[in-house]
Amino acid sequence: MAKTLRIQAKCSDLCYTEFEEFSKDGYVPENIGIGGGDYIELEIDIETGQILNWNTTEDQIIEALK
Repeated sequence: MAKTLRIQAKCSDLCYTEFEEFSKDGYVPENIGIGGGDYIELEIDIETGQILNWNTTEDQIIEALK
């Protein structure tokens, strides 16, 4: 069984997200698989270092940061 690290954090509107030339300051971006609003939620596979169940596309990230 894979060991995982689960992270749940509250940003209180102080989240900065950047991808290429796009950036957003304020809330956690919605619909990119890391939570949304004030909350970040991630589950990481310890062995591989990969975020589990994260299938977000570049287009989804760019749209969320507009």
